[in-house]
Amino acid sequence: MKKLIFTALLITSFALNTQAQDADPYKDTLKEMLVASGSMGTFQVAIKQVFNMYKQQKPGVPDEVWGELESSFSKTSINDLAEMLTPVYKKSLTQSDLQAIIDFYQTPAGKKFAEKTPDITQESMQVGQEWGMKLGKEVMGKLKEKGY
Repeated sequence: MKKLIFTALLITSFALNTQAQDADPYKDTLKEMLVASGSMGTFQVAIKQVFNMYKQQKPGVPDEVWGELESSFSKTSINDLAEMLTPVYKKSLTQSDLQAIIDFYQTPAGKKFAEKTPDITQESMQVGQEWGMKLGKEVMGKLKEKGY
């Protein structure tokens, strides 16, 4: 009887411990922040692009199968990404910081910023590339002047 009670307690303890590990308030707040900031939308676009690439490589796979896979991977991969990003964000931001960021994204300015960020990022990357090329030419010119 003691073994039975001990086994039941052990199983219950393990189940409760597993549930406690799954319930990570920081990760939940991070996911909420990623949604509010529009980052989750960006990740969804990236997943679509990956699937489009695979569709080109495997044209014989029916669209229905691709739809199922994309739907399934969109859910699990976003959760995996949030799981992987949690320690990265924890190094720099507290849960209160994340909540303050969420609060910002719920303001009119925050909503506008989230909406415009993909366009700003795309244009900024182009500007950054041009700037890098210009800088590289200037450095090479100065090195040439110095005889290198």
